[in-house]
Amino acid sequence: RMREVDLGCGKALLIKESGEFHAVGHKCPHYGAPLVKGVLSKGRVRCPWHGACFNIATGDIEDFPGLDSLPRFQVKIEKEKVYIRASKQALQTQRRTKMMAKCISLSNYNLSSTNVLIVGAGAAGLVCAETLRQEGFSDRIVMCTMDRHLPYDRPKLSKSMDSHPEQIALRPKEFFCTYDIEVLTEMQVAALDIKNKVAVFKDGFKMEYNKLLIATGNMPKTLSCKGKEVENVFNIRTPEDANRVVKLATSKNVVIVGASFLGMEVAAYLAERAHSVSLVELEEVPFKKFFGERVGRAVMKMFESNRVKFYMQTEVSELREQEGKLKEVVLKSGKVLRADVCVVGVGAVPATGFLKQSGINIDSKGFIVVNKMMQTNIPGVFAAGDAVTFPLALRNNKKVNVPHWQMAHMHGRVAALNMLAHGVEISTVPYLWTAMFGKSIRYVGHGEGFDDVVIQGDLDELKFVAFYTKSDEVVAVASMNYDPIVSKVAEVLAAGRTIRKRDVE
Repeated sequence: RMREVDLGCGKALLIKESGEFHAVGHKCPHYGAPLVKGVLSKGRVRCPWHGACFNIATGDIEDFPGLDSLPRFQVKIEKEKVYIRASKQALQTQRRTKMMAKCISLSNYNLSSTNVLIVGAGAAGLVCAETLRQEGFSDRIVMCTMDRHLPYDRPKLSKSMDSHPEQIALRPKEFFCTYDIEVLTEMQVAALDIKNKVAVFKDGFKMEYNKLLIATGNMPKTLSCKGKEVENVFNIRTPEDANRVVKLATSKNVVIVGASFLGMEVAAYLAERAHSVSLVELEEVPFKKFFGERVGRAVMKMFESNRVKFYMQTEVSELREQEGKLKEVVLKSGKVLRADVCVVGVGAVPATGFLKQSGINIDSKGFIVVNKMMQTNIPGVFAAGDAVTFPLALRNNKKVNVPHWQMAHMHGRVAALNMLAHGVEISTVPYLWTAMFGKSIRYVGHGEGFDDVVIQGDLDELKFVAFYTKSDEVVAVASMNYDPIVSKVAEVLAAGRTIRKRDVE
């Protein structure tokens, strides 16, 4: 059992499992979800919102998203009473940053050599650096990023588009100084010399490394139609892009191309701010491949009731301008849409072009191929995040690409542990979410190739759980307003158990 208990200046989560008592922080450090509503199973509690897991004995984070662990409090049992001892500060912050080493030998390095080089500063890169320090690694770590900011919460760019970089920073600037994690911003690696262990940057700078993590993520696809270089057409890549779109869209006409997660989240965010929001998509229903037709239609209805207009089964043939700025979007169907700003969300490709001649194994789609330890075919070179395909334990080690936030965290952690020769294999269950109009869809598993969907609850009321099955096996589950079902399923799948279609029915 779990109980939230008030200790005067803050709350704790009191847990009783197998006759033992534990007390930890009561809020998930990621977005503050009440853990009492989560799932308790075999020594850990799983967040009801986004699936992060914490060890109930230590408070340590064991699955992601998020960077911090829970504070752990002392529990004493005396004469049928449970006493919890907690510091005021821990009760108020409700989070604990794990102990980390610092770099002890910075002075031994010249500028152009490092022990660990991390290319990319998203979740995978940052978790890799932090994990190395948590494990006592005290050598030089350098991260480099094309971005001008320190690592930030990228999923927020399409969900709360007017966030400033400082508001969505994953760690404050001081953190990187304290733990000697160097971040080179606006630095792009142009090529790798694998034989000599050297990264060559776009500006000609070269850096030697001992171990390497490639976590460069995705690059958004662009439109290839006439007029694609017109002003006010955006891919959302940075906080500046998102902020600029909000500014330009306020009380104006917006066209979004692509009913992807990004496209739909942007449409939801702009619906009450813009004069009009139109969404253009090749498929007949949004999210059809991912959530199936019935869930896709229910989501579409929710958008339509919030004044978003859909133009389905068509694509853009031309972007028209007036005085250099976007004026109209012309569809293949012949329809002409007024548009002051256009956001393109038609998918992404892995940012791995610079690896072409490197000797690192890349598949036909451009993804870096890694094993369960996140190792590439080159010793000492690891890869993580959106740019990789890896063996997914859940689907009999089929090589998959899972371009989601939680998975990037876990990749970064597994890569770091294996840089230190811990021999850890990835076995996490994919968990993702999207938020639109104040409602969240949560999703667990890997539904690719599902052949049936079993739905319980009410799609019209947007209170449902959908089980995606392949032959007789449940391969993924999505829910809306049905917590903590997705976290429960995640625990069942994480335990290596199979859910059959008949169990669900």
